[in-house]
Amino acid sequence: MARPKAVRAPTTASLPNNLRIPSTTSSLAKTLGKLSRPALIDLALTWLDDSNIESFPPYLQHEADNNPDDEDALPYPAAETVEEVRQAYEDLQERKGGKREVLERILDGDWRHGITLRQLAMADLRYIDDHPASLRWTALELSRIENRHKESSHSTEHWSSNIPRIQAATFVKALQQEIASLVKAHYHLSRSSTLPITFLRIFIVDSPYQTPRQNPEVFADSSRIIYVAFPDSCPYIYTSITASGKSSAPTSSSIATDPRSLQRLVRDAVPKALSRPQERYTVKATALAAKNLPTLLALRGPGRSGAANGSYSIFADAALEGSPLDPRPSATVSAEEYMRGGHKPVDDNKDNGDVEDPQALAVSRKRVSGISDPTMLSPTSKKRRLAVESRFGSACSSLTPAPLDRLDVRLLDLPDVDEDGGVDRLAGPVPPVSLSFSGADVIGGFRKLAELGVVDPERMPSWMTGEEAVSMAVVRGGKRIKKTT
Repeated sequence: MARPKAVRAPTTASLPNNLRIPSTTSSLAKTLGKLSRPALIDLALTWLDDSNIESFPPYLQHEADNNPDDEDALPYPAAETVEEVRQAYEDLQERKGGKREVLERILDGDWRHGITLRQLAMADLRYIDDHPASLRWTALELSRIENRHKESSHSTEHWSSNIPRIQAATFVKALQQEIASLVKAHYHLSRSSTLPITFLRIFIVDSPYQTPRQNPEVFADSSRIIYVAFPDSCPYIYTSITASGKSSAPTSSSIATDPRSLQRLVRDAVPKALSRPQERYTVKATALAAKNLPTLLALRGPGRSGAANGSYSIFADAALEGSPLDPRPSATVSAEEYMRGGHKPVDDNKDNGDVEDPQALAVSRKRVSGISDPTMLSPTSKKRRLAVESRFGSACSSLTPAPLDRLDVRLLDLPDVDEDGGVDRLAGPVPPVSLSFSGADVIGGFRKLAELGVVDPERMPSWMTGEEAVSMAVVRGGKRIKKTT
């Protein structure tokens, strides 16, 4: 009697953490090789920690006894105990050497039986933690659907109502159920050691089955990875996808090999996974993308919002006492008085005998304005400097390190008028003009041009001075519109 054929059915289970990738996989060595030598050693010691040793056991002598032929062919003999392996990496940590030595010991020695998906995820997130500008991140705003068409009488209550309560295990399980019918994924949550952010790394293979028969190279394919970052106490999330990698087996029907489809799939699933009965969330674009996580935290983070930039940043950064909304004129100063450096705002809450050090005050003003003695400027330069200060505030200074590396603009205005004063309309629809500015600090570059007199700061739109805190803008009539037409 013939045996019935096995039936493989899709399941909602995620890829297991202990799924091993052969250590001989070339893309695996490339991924781990991105880390520095100290980071590799620290990562290996983390795997060997008492809390992780059961999940990431090294290759020991009792396993080598079962494979004597393999042991002779490898350069690193198997250790007898975990403590011996741990001591080897502590010795590497204390002396100088090359990164290749540590990498070979990991792949050809202590973890020669393979690297698990969780170990690979830890390596990727360690690299992001060490290099916060390694990926391009997009900021999305979480918004409750019930309040989407209603105006709240108290902005603080409306802001706080858009912060869902997240329990990590419950959220991952809900997200898994949303996308499990289409793809099989591996999830890894990790807390950043340098920023107030929790990372979620999602690796996807284009098969909803429990045991996908994939080439080992697939599991280290960066184009199948998407990252979601959750800043603390903030109604925003950041998403990023590494689209530079090439799928080892590309197919026209694969969702995971198309970065845009992958990102859209997870973006749509995240708010659904965060939602609960009577508490539904959606995500809205913020027109802000940057290759720097500290920039996103400064512009779309828990400390401030898009309304505290540009000319208002001087108050948000506490570079100047008082507020533009304060009805007491004694508590604020004009830009000209501020640049002269001879005025200190009066604070009724302080003792009149407590006078701030004039030298410290001058240093603070120098950091913001970038000039040592404003009285030495010519009238024209002084007027231009005042205009720059009033438009840019303390942005692009050492007080607010939030540089934008790119600004993409689409101009929807018609062409210039002709000699008769009429609009020279072209045959057919007028195509929009797209401009892209890139550099280490685009808004800082605009400020420098304004200080040099190349552009008029008084005529610069707010999206060029950083006041709107956006990296993508659609402009008509010099003003940014939120939706294209």
